[in-house]
Amino acid sequence: MSSFNKALETSFRLHWNRPALSNYQGATLYYRDVARRIAKLQIAFEQCGLVRGDKVAICSRNQANWGVSFLAALTYGAVPVPILHEFKPGNIHYLVNHSDARVLFVDDVIWEGLNAEEMPSLAVVVQINTFKFLHTQDHDLQKVRDQVNAEFARRYPDDFDIRHLDYYVDTPDELAVINYTSGTSGFSKGVMIPYRALASNVAFAHWAEPHMNSQSKMVAMLPSAHMYGMMFEFLFEMTIGAHVHFLTRVPSPKIIMQAFSEIHPDVIIAVPLIIEKIYKSKLKPVIDKNKLFFKIPIVDKMIQRRILAELKTSFGGNFEEVILGGAAFNPEVEDFFHKIGFPFTVGFGMTECAPIITYAHWNETRLGSCGKAAPRMEVRIDSSDPQNIPGEVLVRGDNVFLGYYKNEEATRDVFTPDGWFKTGDMGVLDADGFLYLRGRSKCMILGPSGQNIYPEELEAVINNVTYVVDSLVIEDDGGLTALIYPDYHQAELDGLTRAELEQRLTDNLPEINKEIPNYAKIKKIEFLPEDFERTPKRSIKRYLYQRN
Repeated sequence: MSSFNKALETSFRLHWNRPALSNYQGATLYYRDVARRIAKLQIAFEQCGLVRGDKVAICSRNQANWGVSFLAALTYGAVPVPILHEFKPGNIHYLVNHSDARVLFVDDVIWEGLNAEEMPSLAVVVQINTFKFLHTQDHDLQKVRDQVNAEFARRYPDDFDIRHLDYYVDTPDELAVINYTSGTSGFSKGVMIPYRALASNVAFAHWAEPHMNSQSKMVAMLPSAHMYGMMFEFLFEMTIGAHVHFLTRVPSPKIIMQAFSEIHPDVIIAVPLIIEKIYKSKLKPVIDKNKLFFKIPIVDKMIQRRILAELKTSFGGNFEEVILGGAAFNPEVEDFFHKIGFPFTVGFGMTECAPIITYAHWNETRLGSCGKAAPRMEVRIDSSDPQNIPGEVLVRGDNVFLGYYKNEEATRDVFTPDGWFKTGDMGVLDADGFLYLRGRSKCMILGPSGQNIYPEELEAVINNVTYVVDSLVIEDDGGLTALIYPDYHQAELDGLTRAELEQRLTDNLPEINKEIPNYAKIKKIEFLPEDFERTPKRSIKRYLYQRN
């Protein structure tokens, strides 16, 4: 496509009277409704002095107006900056300021914790549910919101229709979106996604799921502020006229399965944890009870067929495949689902690639692999023997980002001299080009609903507690555990016994959790009697302490 925004415009024209965005069990916006809301917002942008290239931050839970706000900014030629709504106020202040955002769309509940004076670059703060202005730099800007309906009526006296669609014409290497990898100063990097990466990922989705069209339905349960959910549960669907249902509540397995049974999505985008929870809670007990029957070949096949049929029904019964990404899949669970023929596949991607890197259709994928290089992408392994000796996964192609916003040093660090992006993941490639990940040189943990959790951020909070020498946060049976090496010597000098010190640090857990997002809460603390094993650079050898 020559212009991503023009592709959106074409989709709006073709699907004007079809449903576009719904809040699950709530209101539905048709493509014509979305287009009208976009038009009104763009009038407000114009009259607030917003110009092409200005940044528009969006911080709210998943909902239809999140999609409207994003599209309004993108098709105006502004740069949307999605911010995870679960970040703490200080993190949100930092990201708004770092991104140079001029506009902030925000939920009421989030706005209550924010301070406009901490974000001086903002011209206006917009309540995302109603599009009312919550804060403006001056009184004249407040008049813009009060008069936007009148201005809309003046410009379109015969009503707004497809004749009036005229979205910004983008170019391939132009900055489209800034997506932050984290919320905390010192850890967060603003990934600059170009329009070519959006276009390439949409073209990939057309190729991977050719059955999807304007009759298709999608359940959006991953955070829209992350590239995985943003691209494949929202943007792709908007280009084909599909209907997106946003789960506006916390996506618990119960709510997710209820939504699947009511909406019957055509494809399911998920993180492995969702499938693993279903396996552990519903399937594992059945398997353990019927171990003897599973040893009888004919009966084994009968049970597998019944489990497969029930699983497909519980996922809505209409899906082509379940695409998993964002984290490694539990080998036991993967093996079982592969054995019964459940239509799932595991892909590999990163924010920096908007996000797709590798994929294979469920009936072509290989156990333990995350597919082959996606169209317009190349993958190579930095190893003397890429088929047998793991090396860092290097990629290049249309999906790769421009660099990190206002961080040239970090950008230089992740590219090779000949232009390959260094993913930080280790893997091997088989003779047919299938990628098998063999570990992460990065430390990111995937949260329960697809959030990126960077343990270094949590450790920075823990290490500020008195008597903590160092700490390490690990994934532990679906939760987060903090391993702490305390300063036993200093505590003894201060008159504390070992037991008293450990109790004092344990009692600090609620205070620690107040400083970090809800999805990254520490569940428990364990104490090490001796310091962590370290590299010559004094970094902790993290791999020695992993449990999953």
